Amino acid sequence: MLTRIKDLAQKLAPRLIEIRRHIHSHPELSGQEYQTAAYVAGVLSSCGIHVQEAVGKTGVVGELEGQGTDRRVLAIRTDMDALPIAERTGLDFASRQPGIMHACGHDVHTTVGLGTAMVLSQLGDALPGNMRFLFQPAEEIAQGASWMVADGAMDKVSAIFGLHVFPSIPAGSLGVRYGALTAAADELEITIMGESGHGARPHEAIDAIWIASQAITTLQQAISRTQNPLRPMVLTIGKINGGRAPNVIADRVEMMGTVRSLHPETHANLPEWIGQIVENVCNTYGARCEVDYKRGVPGVQNDTALTQLLEAAAKEAWGSDRVQILPEPSLGSEDFSLYLQHAPGMMFRLGVGYQDKQNYPLHHPQFEVDESSILTGVVTLAYTAYKYWHSNLSL
Repeated sequence: MLTRIKDLAQKLAPRLIEIRRHIHSHPELSGQEYQTAAYVAGVLSSCGIHVQEAVGKTGVVGELEGQGTDRRVLAIRTDMDALPIAERTGLDFASRQPGIMHACGHDVHTTVGLGTAMVLSQLGDALPGNMRFLFQPAEEIAQGASWMVADGAMDKVSAIFGLHVFPSIPAGSLGVRYGALTAAADELEITIMGESGHGARPHEAIDAIWIASQAITTLQQAISRTQNPLRPMVLTIGKINGGRAPNVIADRVEMMGTVRSLHPETHANLPEWIGQIVENVCNTYGARCEVDYKRGVPGVQNDTALTQLLEAAAKEAWGSDRVQILPEPSLGSEDFSLYLQHAPGMMFRLGVGYQDKQNYPLHHPQFEVDESSILTGVVTLAYTAYKYWHSNLSL
């Protein structure tokens, strides 16, 4: 079966390159993926796959019915949205939309999802159960997965696989991570309220700017003294605003930031921990505060059995030397984690790096991918799906 899957994927390779370049040339921002969704739906329909559009606002779901009695439903999720970045790659098929670019590789993700659907649609009775292909919008704003779930995309799903491109891994290889893959990503808003006064007489005022600086410093110091160093977290204040004039002590400061964490227990305790520290600092200096901690998406925790399944399939397909076991998670976020609240799953890293030229990071205006990686992604997912259907996993 592996040989058959590889042959099918190889025959599709030129078409998949065309698909990827079309999507790359026509990027759309989160929640605006109308043309991409219509294009995806057309490709799926041409393969005899049942298509449902406008799932999760601009998402697409493709359902490939199995030829047997297996009641499990296996899902594969890929995302479609681009970023508000002006492309500077110089490619012939560069973005035609000013200020919008597929700088995170979602054009490759979508193409791999379509390629996998195209291959599996030709396997007939080798698939005894239903395949569900989720083409998700709005991953970049961490909302699309919740939209899809709300519209029933995960109903009856038994397991789910996903992927993300990784420029630091060469094309033709992939990375597998057991357990934590990405971090929980939350938002933080802090308002410090003091009292105005003359800049020359600080003792008659309550300096909100100075107190805000103490709160920031205390939070950063407290991480190293009160948080488990084996359970990493990052707190970054990325925006601060306060004051009206250089000789007037500010009575109000507003700060915004991001909080990343890997361990579920740490994640659960962060709102209380941050709120208590900020409140204690303000109380010490006579100020008041408001702390608004907004939960974002949780971290991706890869299921062990499904990770073993994909690792075995990838090693069989490509050889052990092309399958890396990733030693560290990422503190980036992925709303793929929201699907894992409804079924076990795993996400792997697809290598897209060039061997012979500079590789730019994700979200860079010169980010490029080695397109040979598309074939690697399609074969890996298609063969993993086949092995899933011929396994005894009952997750």
